[in-house]
Amino acid sequence: MGWSEGLGRRVLGATLAVAALAVLSLDLSPALAADGAAIALHGVGTVPACATCHGAQGQGNPRIGAPHLAGEGIDYLREQLANFAAGHRINPIMQPIAAGLTPEQRDAAAAFFAALPVPAPHPVPPGPDRAGALLAEQGRWSAGLPACTQCHGPNGIGVPPYIPRLAGLTAPYLTAQLLAWQQGHRPPGALGLMPVVASKLSAHDIKTLAAYFAALGGPSSPEAGR
Repeated sequence: MGWSEGLGRRVLGATLAVAALAVLSLDLSPALAADGAAIALHGVGTVPACATCHGAQGQGNPRIGAPHLAGEGIDYLREQLANFAAGHRINPIMQPIAAGLTPEQRDAAAAFFAALPVPAPHPVPPGPDRAGALLAEQGRWSAGLPACTQCHGPNGIGVPPYIPRLAGLTAPYLTAQLLAWQQGHRPPGALGLMPVVASKLSAHDIKTLAAYFAALGGPSSPEAGR
């Protein structure tokens, strides 16, 4: 079995596994979300409110590079907070914040943001450079590179609870995350696919992909007026 075929099967397996686990692991109980609302909107102890950077509706703030959180999968958000707290995912702002929360408080904050509505992405009008769209939607199977949408869903809407939304994330944020995977500065995530995928991207690939998903709009995009 060739590399492309093997990776294709892993991607398909990941997609099916995520879909099956979504029903089992999505916990958005009212009590958990209420506790999370207090943490997200007001903070707790020495931990500031999440809304300070990520917005009261989880819309994010592109001016400071804070990504949107609204509607992301609860298990994805839990995992990222745990990674920040343990120092596995490097960020000088998020590390002390996540470390200042108990596991239960991190779960509650994750539940709050996961329960928030997220707007649908808007279509990207055709432009002179379609490289990002083609890579996102079709991949480059000759190099064993799957389409981003094969895991992240059509138009990068995400596949909760584990696969995050890409539509509307800013280009600098997306670029930084792909570089972090290339450099081993971010945990591999679901089935360890992202370091493999990122390693196959050139600087031009990253630039065009980041621009494509940013242009789809969403809660943290400049088009949303935030």
